[in-house]
Parts: sequence; structure tokens; C-alpha cells
Amino acid sequence: MTENTRVETQFQTIATVENPFVFRSGESLDHVEIAYETYGELNESKSNAILLFHAFSGSQHAAGHNPELPGNDFWTQECHDGWWNLFIGSGKALDTDKYFIICANYVGGCYGSTGPSSINPNTEKPYGPEFPHISVRDVVESQVRLLDQLNIEKLRAVVGPSTGGLACVNFATVHPDRTELVIPISTGVKTTVLNRIILLEQILAIENDPYFKAGNYYGSEPPETGLALARMVSHKCFVHLNAIERRANKDVVQPGDRFSWYEAHNHVESYMLHQGRKFTDRYDANTYLRICEMWSRYDHVAESDALDTDDLFSRSKAAGHQYLIFSIDEDYCFYPEEQAALVAQLKSADVAHLYITVHSEKGHDSFLLEPELYTPHIQSLLSGAIELSPAE
Repeated sequence: MTENTRVETQFQTIATVENPFVFRSGESLDHVEIAYETYGELNESKSNAILLFHAFSGSQHAAGHNPELPGNDFWTQECHDGWWNLFIGSGKALDTDKYFIICANYVGGCYGSTGPSSINPNTEKPYGPEFPHISVRDVVESQVRLLDQLNIEKLRAVVGPSTGGLACVNFATVHPDRTELVIPISTGVKTTVLNRIILLEQILAIENDPYFKAGNYYGSEPPETGLALARMVSHKCFVHLNAIERRANKDVVQPGDRFSWYEAHNHVESYMLHQGRKFTDRYDANTYLRICEMWSRYDHVAESDALDTDDLFSRSKAAGHQYLIFSIDEDYCFYPEEQAALVAQLKSADVAHLYITVHSEKGHDSFLLEPELYTPHIQSLLSGAIELSPAE
């Protein structure tokens, strides 16, 4: 597979009236579809499957080229190229000559999985604010149902960067018998106070947009200013500040009418306004709020129904899991201390693991842009060339 390989999104119904999907909140839906893509071929024994969880605003489109998602207004040109093209394909970190990779849009998402912008069959209108609250556990359970529909009982590995890493660890500890390897990248184990503050800022930005209308904005002017501001708040954490300055100097975009009296007067301001504006074309504000809340409330012990971290990771110990944890030294979204906390908990539970620190000036974005820093380690673990122990 190359970045030009044409791929298509597939859809799977995972909930029906006879088998509704029950969220952690207690709410339920009797019709849920999951949008997903696959890369590579599933072998006869179905032992080479890898489940990949996308990050916050990502999608099921991880590799190849997908120029259309019929009926979806958010599928802009920015979505057409796979977000992990540098990592998925022949000879790459997730080698499509050897493995069958599955990536699905979160339940509650806006790229084909049932979410707030989806039509509620009972009302024939978008769910909007009536869509259930979602948790990381809900994302995991929806994708477990997808695996069941695909008749895949056990994965070679579960992989997830950023917020996808939260789901990666949750999957491994809630369903330990369904994977062999666990590869969380630049993620954490419990939402920090700083992240909760930053997420609250984003929630308030959207909630206070006059066009938000408590989430009932479909069919009218969307809350673009609030969503753009929320994206700008997050963007400064996802991208290293030095990279923002470099990119701003290369690409200055006129901000347009965003202020009543203030006029953007430098490249960085224009760049950030541009990033916020273009994001509003490809994302739904209600989905954004659901995922902010999902992240803000995440607690890996509680969402796995464990007593404590030793109880939680004893499941991985019993299942013989091997963890490969990546940390990025200049990450301002999930600080290195958060991966160190995960490693300490794995050590306490005597779980086999390898802890790699990536040195990068690209910050949190490194996991998208620098495959050479990750690929050798991922390939070695997947192939069995290295056998990890708790002492690693």
C-alpha cells in the first residue's frame, strides 16, 4: 500500500433493537453503525490482525487515499490522505505485507460512525444534544463489537497514539485475552489537572458561541467561532511552539473578519486563526464536546472496573501481554511524566514492557511525522524479534 492507494470506508451495524448498545452513562441506542477501514489481508488463522485507535480528531482513514465519504459533509480535502500513511504499508511500521490493520471511527464521531450529527431513526432529525455521553470504554466496547462481527477473536496487537492510547490500554485491561501486544504512544493513564483545564476552555469556547444553541444548530448557522477557538486552544499543545513559529512564517493567511476592533498583526496570529477556521469545515462541534468530555473524565482504573492499578494490570500479567510504550521528550499534550506513570504501574504489576523515549523537536506531532523514530521498535516487537520482560 502507498499513500496513493485508493481505499474506501466500510460500515458495520453493531447494535439493533434486539441487541442495543449500552453506554457507560446508562443511555442506550438500538441502532449504531461503525465506520472503519482495513489494510492488508487477514490470514487464514485470523492471527495477524492489529487494531489501531485514532487520536482525538482523527478518523478511520489511517492509510491510503480516500477522496469521498458519501453523505458526509465533514469529509473535506484535508481528510483525503490517511493520517498514518507514514506508518502503514509495505515494509512500514504496520506492515501490510504481514498484518491486517483495522482502524475505526469512534462511536460518537462525525466521520461515518453513529454520532450527534447522525440521523436519529426515531425522529428523522440529527441526534444533536440528545446523543449519549461517551467514554473511552464506550469507544473500546463499540470496536470489540466490530471485531466480533469480523470474527476476529484475538489481535496480534492493539495500537493507539494520544487519546487513542487511552483506548489501547483500556482494551488490553478490559479484554486481556483478545490481544497479545499493547503499543500505547504518547498517552497517559489518568487525565491531568492541566489537561482538564485546557479541555474545559475548549468546552466553554463552544458552549458560549451564540450559534451553538445548546447543540441544536443543525440546519442553521454552525458554531464556527467557538469550534475554531477550541481548536486553537488545543493546537498549541499538539504542535511544538517552535514548529508553529516556523509554519507561520511560511504560510501567512489573512484572518478575515474575526474581531470587532482588534486586527491580527503577526504571522503566528494569522496562522492560528487559519488553523481554527479550516478545522470548522471538517469537524462537528457536538462530537468535539463529546470527545473533550471523554478525555476529561478518563480514569483507567474506574473505566476498567478495577480495584486499583495492581488489580488493573494484573490482567495484562495473566494474559502475558508485552507493552511497548513511547514517550516524546518535547510533548506538551501528554507530558513524559504521564508515560512514566504508566511504566511505574506496569513494573508494580510485573508486566513485561519496553519504554522508549523519542527525542524530537516536533512535540506531540512526532508520532505523525517521524516514522523512523518508532518503526524499528514496532517492527521488532510485532515480529517477535525481541521478547520483553518486566525488567526492561
